Amino acid sequence: MSVEKKLIAVFGATGNQGSGVVRALIANGQFKVRALSREPGKYKGGADEVIAADLARPETLGPALEGAHGVFLVTNFWQEGADEIKQAIAAIKAAKAAGVSHLIWSTLPNVEAISGGEFKLPQFTGKARVDAIVKEAGFARHTFVVPPAYYQNFSGPFGPQKQPDGSLGWVLPIDPTVRCFHMGDINELGDIVAGAFAHPDETGNGAYLPLVGDFLSFDDMVGALNELGHQLTFTRVPREVYAGFFPGADALGETLAYYETYTYLGPGSHSDEIALANRIAGRTPTPFASWARDNFRTGQASRA
Repeated sequence: MSVEKKLIAVFGATGNQGSGVVRALIANGQFKVRALSREPGKYKGGADEVIAADLARPETLGPALEGAHGVFLVTNFWQEGADEIKQAIAAIKAAKAAGVSHLIWSTLPNVEAISGGEFKLPQFTGKARVDAIVKEAGFARHTFVVPPAYYQNFSGPFGPQKQPDGSLGWVLPIDPTVRCFHMGDINELGDIVAGAFAHPDETGNGAYLPLVGDFLSFDDMVGALNELGHQLTFTRVPREVYAGFFPGADALGETLAYYETYTYLGPGSHSDEIALANRIAGRTPTPFASWARDNFRTGQASRA
């Protein structure tokens, strides 16, 4: 007699994180997958179901989560007009009302708490502030996954730029010798999420599961890329000079200053959390050099 598969509903199913989660859940084979999208008619993935859900319209969330055993929840800071905390609260309330057993929230470090208010990164801290709301909601199981600095964001518009001498390289306000980037291929986050749903006894008591394929300095990255045949450079500039380069440069400088001071994930080794994430994912994430060999290009990037 066949056992009915538990249903997992995935927010952001057309985005970088959600689409990878859908693929991994399908590959895992233990679950039925419901893709949630603001425009379900445009969904092209392989989910078993596609249902309309808009985090900005709470009335759509209850029907979208009906019958779901688990929910993967991610919000997009970069979406115009988005209030991440408000959206997350609406989704958490809807999931609780729908009887969801296991909620997995895609979070980031609380930069303001880590730095004692020295650095303000709302795209990090806003997500971190939702963690307590998830914990207090009273789900039977809850888990936190922590996406990395995307490898993909070191290509394209956020990657090397043409320099006055004709070379390609980075000009940034960061010490290139400091190892501070916890990095990974965002497409692999889904392996951790699927593993967390498949191993709730190990992960469902509030475990933090970071995706970390590599931990590098900028010199490490440039060196790895140049070993692959690229000819890239790095130039360090003062933060106050960089702030005038383009709109948003000051905010990016603030982000890099936080990384340099505390690392992407914040103080501590995080080795136990990374080891658990890799174990339940059933694989070691791809190192940067391996990813770059097959994927590094200029002219393309992603950050949502």
